[in-house]
Amino acid sequence: MVLNEDIKQQLEQYLTLLESDIVLKADLGEGEDSQKVKAFLDEIAAMSDRISVSETSLKRQPSFLISQKDKDYGIEFSGLPLGHEFTSFILALLQVSGRAPKVDQEVIDRIKKIDKPLHFETYVSLTCHNCPDVVQALNIMSVLNDQISHTMIEGGMFQAEVTSKGIMSVPAVFLNGEEFSSGRASIEQLLEKIEGPLSEDAFADKGLYDVLIVGGGPAGNSAAIYAARKGLKTGLLAETFGGQVMETVGIENMIGTLYTEGPQLMAQVESHTKSYNVDIIKAQLATAIEKKETIEVSLANGAVLKAKTVILALGAKWRNINVPGEETFRNKGVTYCPHCDGPLFEGKDVAVIGGGNSGLEAALDLAGIAKQVYVLEFLPEFKADKVLQERALSTANVTLLSNVATEDIIGGDHVEGLHYTDRQTGETHYLDLEGVFVQIGLVPNTAWLKESGIALNERGEIQVDKHGMTSVPGIFAAGDCTDAAYKQIIISMGSGATAAIGAFDYLIRN
Repeated sequence: MVLNEDIKQQLEQYLTLLESDIVLKADLGEGEDSQKVKAFLDEIAAMSDRISVSETSLKRQPSFLISQKDKDYGIEFSGLPLGHEFTSFILALLQVSGRAPKVDQEVIDRIKKIDKPLHFETYVSLTCHNCPDVVQALNIMSVLNDQISHTMIEGGMFQAEVTSKGIMSVPAVFLNGEEFSSGRASIEQLLEKIEGPLSEDAFADKGLYDVLIVGGGPAGNSAAIYAARKGLKTGLLAETFGGQVMETVGIENMIGTLYTEGPQLMAQVESHTKSYNVDIIKAQLATAIEKKETIEVSLANGAVLKAKTVILALGAKWRNINVPGEETFRNKGVTYCPHCDGPLFEGKDVAVIGGGNSGLEAALDLAGIAKQVYVLEFLPEFKADKVLQERALSTANVTLLSNVATEDIIGGDHVEGLHYTDRQTGETHYLDLEGVFVQIGLVPNTAWLKESGIALNERGEIQVDKHGMTSVPGIFAAGDCTDAAYKQIIISMGSGATAAIGAFDYLIRN
């Protein structure tokens, strides 16, 4: 048995939603992996009269194609779509059967207009919480347009292929055999990469917003909901919808919810936001903001959005260590997500840069996968909670190095090692490695505001008053990009609400 009873009970409910008969066309060998896939497919087929299994010839073994009867195309999975990819598998079943995917009509129209053959292959790890976004987006494209095909490849079962292609970060997408993208991406971002950015004309009829929110994380969505509920014409501009929370695996301090995960939480938040009259603009980057008669926000494609008030909910991104080799080997051994990329470093020596909670949590996660884990902390003492330090010290293949400075990361096609200096003795040492996981905190996404006249503090955070207003009247800010004392999801949501109410109050008084 591949699936436990709880999962099977949940799956049975979804299988009742199938709109046509489905065939799982499998290419299986005699090996252990093929037998696992066969057992999985047989279990699925036994749960519904609308699903059958047949044999076919595919590019890889073990693989299977989900297709309708009498059709030779569909969505392909190489390996087992379990872990975070089980949802991708369920959605693929439903969508291939004819159930409409839940995407905006504008996106559907753009996908259907693509008139060239595109074959995508996405390499994933089953512990990667970013991978399903990409897999599901490309699956949707292949369902809506028969010029597009997609195969999900589970890296654990095809390790030799992963190694030969030099894949050291997932999701890794190849288009017609060539590298296409790496890392989490929305369906809008993938479309833009395929067909180029939307023109300025696509934004010509937006008009004047009462409130324009820049940022699609917890703060931005909270602000949008509160603004829309006040009856304000509300727009939400997001380069990456969901923000930093999409990188969070386990959330246990969301009041009223014992446990959730970042992508799941933000899917619920997006659904909530869409229940109001909010104009959501995805996959577009703001590059400048200027207050004239109205407030103008310029986009990377040359378009300009105008609003009476603006709320900046820009969030934060992983802080770089800024040493030679970091950018060179990004996604070639340098990574920022141990949950996503950790399985690619099985049996290898790796380093974690950063001795805070996130650094030691990453080290302990990696200890069960990697051969040896080194943790490098710049300060004389580790900042992580004592319980994490004790666990790390008692883990045989974790080595803690404090009061050290990373000097550079070196390699050829991928990371091969790093140099660090002992800050007390001044001696330089070398570690032979294949992976470097950077975990040194976050930096606000405010670099583009330096010429805006909006006051920032020495850390680049936007300074706001108790109403969420910045130094420029009519421009507000919320969440991790501000000088708030603490950075938490629930605090960001609260500050988004504060900024929206502050903007409403500003509008009725001005």
